[in-house]
Amino acid sequence: MIELFNKTNFLITIYFLIGGVVIGILLEKIVLTKLKLWTKKTSWKGDDIILDSLRGTTFILCIVVSIHLLVNFLKIDLRLYGLLNRILFIVTVLAISVVSIKISIGFIDIYAKQVGGVILSTSIFTNLTKGIILTLGGLIVLQTLGVSITPVLTALGVGGLAVALALQPTLANLFSGLHIIISKQIRIGDYIKLHSGEEGFVIDINWKNTIIKSLPNNLIIIPNSNLASAIVTNFNLPESEISVLVQVGVSYSSDLEKVEKVTIEVAQDVLKTVTGGVATFEPFIRYHTFSDFSINFSVILRAQQFVDQYIIKHEFIKKLHKRYKQENIEIPFPIRTIYTKHYPEEK
Repeated sequence: MIELFNKTNFLITIYFLIGGVVIGILLEKIVLTKLKLWTKKTSWKGDDIILDSLRGTTFILCIVVSIHLLVNFLKIDLRLYGLLNRILFIVTVLAISVVSIKISIGFIDIYAKQVGGVILSTSIFTNLTKGIILTLGGLIVLQTLGVSITPVLTALGVGGLAVALALQPTLANLFSGLHIIISKQIRIGDYIKLHSGEEGFVIDINWKNTIIKSLPNNLIIIPNSNLASAIVTNFNLPESEISVLVQVGVSYSSDLEKVEKVTIEVAQDVLKTVTGGVATFEPFIRYHTFSDFSINFSVILRAQQFVDQYIIKHEFIKKLHKRYKQENIEIPFPIRTIYTKHYPEEK
């Protein structure tokens, strides 16, 4: 048995622990900081992710290494030696697992930004990555503790069928979520509308639900299986620009050529000056109806995003109304012409 409590061993233990702490602090505060300044000058973002993931964990690993060297330096009982080494190994595996999770999620984020930031930037991929790495780390820990993982894997395989049957709705949502993400038909940031009426921006797709934020600033939570089988309009595909239609009517006495010219001039001004308008788009009008009291037509403008259409319509109607007044173009009120017939009085 080790003589842990004599003066010599106590001083050796203190020296080793202090040495581990000092080296850990030097690595964290000096080496990693210097490397961080250097990586900021590089175009590759991966080195920043690796260094950020090592912060904190480096200090723990230095302590683990110093304790491991201390255990090997001192003469201790073999059983205690084996127990301490197992504990140190478990701590090391857990620390490496945490670093691996941080690095993996960081690289997933980099790839997501490269492909548009909407495919992998969902919590379902983050959670799956964490689950896989932690499972592998747990299996390594079990093997280190002398627990055979073969029976565990066999039990998981046999029990997997029963679990799958019991969790059918949950698994349906999980695989539906994966299908939605992989198909790229609905992405984070897209504005969608379901055939049942719900609409808003997609802010997350997790293992169970798709989260939509509506324009009134409320959250709509939709099970992935329901979304996968729903009729969905995606206003960001194949592109985010959308046509904006405004219905207008002028009186029958109007010069339609002049109306078209004036309306297009106003529409062009709106698209060039209002935020959200597509300045390069050439607006146009289409006459379509002889109504009861006006000739009606559609004005077609272009917005960059779905929500931009509201401010474009707002500004267009204001400017068009002002310009029509200047040009003496009449927007008629509803009119009904009533004919009365007088019958001669009976004598």
